[in-house]
Amino acid sequence: MSTSFEFDFNENDQVFKLSGNMRPQSESEIKGCLNALRDSAQNASGTLYVNVRRLLQTNNVAFKGITAALAEIGREHPKLNITISTSSALGWSARKFGVLPDRLPNVNVEEYDKEFYPGQSFVEDDFFVSVLRTQTTMTWRHEKHILPRHGIAKGMKVADICCGIGDFAILLWKEFQPSQVVALDHAKASLDYARKMAQEFKVSGVEYVFGDAAEILLSENEFDFVTCRHSLQVFDRPELILEEMFRICKPGGRVYVTNEKNSHCLGEPRGESIQWTYSEVAKLWDYFNMDIEIGPKGRRLLADAGFDDIRMESFMVTNLDGNPEEFAAIIRTWKHLFAENMARARGDDEAFIEKFKQGFDDHIFAALHPRGYAGWPIWVASGRKPT
Repeated sequence: MSTSFEFDFNENDQVFKLSGNMRPQSESEIKGCLNALRDSAQNASGTLYVNVRRLLQTNNVAFKGITAALAEIGREHPKLNITISTSSALGWSARKFGVLPDRLPNVNVEEYDKEFYPGQSFVEDDFFVSVLRTQTTMTWRHEKHILPRHGIAKGMKVADICCGIGDFAILLWKEFQPSQVVALDHAKASLDYARKMAQEFKVSGVEYVFGDAAEILLSENEFDFVTCRHSLQVFDRPELILEEMFRICKPGGRVYVTNEKNSHCLGEPRGESIQWTYSEVAKLWDYFNMDIEIGPKGRRLLADAGFDDIRMESFMVTNLDGNPEEFAAIIRTWKHLFAENMARARGDDEAFIEKFKQGFDDHIFAALHPRGYAGWPIWVASGRKPT
């Protein structure tokens, strides 16, 4: 039997889930699964969800069997809608299952991660990507001393979830000498850049993979240390990311997250203008179902996800960390992202946008002033997966 897969029906959520490799030589090999799919329709009303986001492979025998079962459900339950949930991390499934709505009138296919990541189009902007290395450079000056307090050690197997352009994974590899680093992200452009940098710096121990952080195609209990930096704040359901990080972390291993509370950015002189603008940034992100205030919530989120031995601290990135122009470059990028892109997308008028921009300009002024001070606070939280 050339098939290794699992199936499960959650009656509360009305979700029939398929995962693994479904490559039978005959339909008899998957008879139990197809019968379970038919049975799930008996216990569903309104909409039956069929989750294939972890179905790594399927052949024509399996696909024909699934299609026949769905057609039978449609005939026997004409008032039941069927929604098939795919992921762009497995592009073949979106293409293959995407033909079913033309064949079966009661079937709808949705690409799950298109809706899950509401701010993706903003944070994957090429202009924004260009300054991510500067951000990592400035935070790394703090994090390389913080990480050992949160459990990282030589020889560990590490996963970096939502790795972005991959520079943090490279720094981890150089500083802490893990046995392996697997770095995952949903942005193909960022991963292309990451692979290029790894090749340029002759780093061979980092594997960059495309994937959905809410449906990570990595084995459970696989990693000693799992990181996710500045990313929970971008997802509208961060608890799903933490569930996946918990799953892939080994018992006794640790998960490490960093996030912001942007309204606490500060600067002097012109502190009042700066404070107003960053309070508005928090409201702007909330409008797009993101939470850039999530930093101090890390302890609660980790506890809710099932972690224990939770450790938490914060640090302030400032214009005094190296060249003040580095700090100013970050704020210029934020001004472009928040005021030019996001505020206009929200429909804000020009008077608001000009006032909004002024706070960023004043933050830059504080960073470059010979007696000025500008800060950007980061919260760190980590938790241990119980043994």
